[in-house]
Amino acid sequence: MKYYLIAGEASGDLHASHLMQSLKDIDASAKFRFFGGDLMAAVGGTRVRHYRELAYMGFIPVLLHLRTILRNMKMCKEDIQGWQPDCVILVDYPGFNLDIAKFVKSRTNIPVYYYISPKIWAWKEYRIKNIRRDVDELFSILPFEVDFFEKKHHYPIHYVGNPTADEVRQYLADHPAPAPAARPVIALLAGSRKQEIKDNLPAMIEAVRPYMQDYQVVLAGAPSIEADYYAPYIKDTAVEIVYNQTYRLLSQAHAALATSGTATLETALFGVPQVVCYETPLPWLTGRLKRWLLNVKYVSLVNLIADREVVTELVADTFSVANIRMELGKILSGPARETMLAGYQEVRRRLGDQCAPDETARLIVSLLNNNQSL
Repeated sequence: MKYYLIAGEASGDLHASHLMQSLKDIDASAKFRFFGGDLMAAVGGTRVRHYRELAYMGFIPVLLHLRTILRNMKMCKEDIQGWQPDCVILVDYPGFNLDIAKFVKSRTNIPVYYYISPKIWAWKEYRIKNIRRDVDELFSILPFEVDFFEKKHHYPIHYVGNPTADEVRQYLADHPAPAPAARPVIALLAGSRKQEIKDNLPAMIEAVRPYMQDYQVVLAGAPSIEADYYAPYIKDTAVEIVYNQTYRLLSQAHAALATSGTATLETALFGVPQVVCYETPLPWLTGRLKRWLLNVKYVSLVNLIADREVVTELVADTFSVANIRMELGKILSGPARETMLAGYQEVRRRLGDQCAPDETARLIVSLLNNNQSL
């Protein structure tokens, strides 16, 4: 069968590549055409556009590149119509993908499948109207999304397991436990974008400064950020930096400071106690408005999955060097550390042990075969 996939950023490229491989394992005749990246290209098929030509975030970058974005969107729509795939598989990236879904649904009979659902439970909940109208099947990687879509909005979805949990399990199976470090390690996971790093890393380093004599402090460098960008922040400190070794770092870490996002879940799955810290513009005002800006109680995936505060979140008006240092001290040893590790067990239980790309591929092939037999 012919599969058309659209991934608009690096994480989507990773998850889509795994899904493509799972589809190939089930469907020996699988053919792929896609908007994506190098990992998808390595699996096979024809790449129409690299995601770097799509990945503009923020109002100003989008405005500056609006002509390019619209041109790519038009090309994508025409390419889908011309190739006539058996299905279109959208991977996250809702700003672009929901527009494609609307076009495909209104102009063709091609089924639209969505892998890694848009996070409308956090913001832009109104998008449920578009999803209900334009998406035939939605494959979720977060267990709490089932209640949100099915109970709140009466839209049935498939929870297929979590790919981050798959990747951590595979890493731990493939890599023996490392030898203990000379000194225990505190990991710094300061984000993958320059603005995140600028906002969070200085406070993280200042917070861990009193611990540098007794602990190794190691920063996980983001693959897309050059070493020169980090240099001013870690100059004249004992902070080391490693690239492309985040899982190895977490397998050795005693504790971590992490920004919100997938890093918090990865840290939990490696069993590393953490403090989640995320600075925002106008922190006092953001803190007061948080209940109106967000539809959820928490910002970290760990707490969202557990549906309670397993890890401390220092966001907006609670973000400060003093608070980070205090909360870090609590999890280096003692009851708060043990309580957090126990909470991680609940997170693992809720995620389950399904292999997300395998389960999604199985469902997609089954849906297509059943439709073809009607």
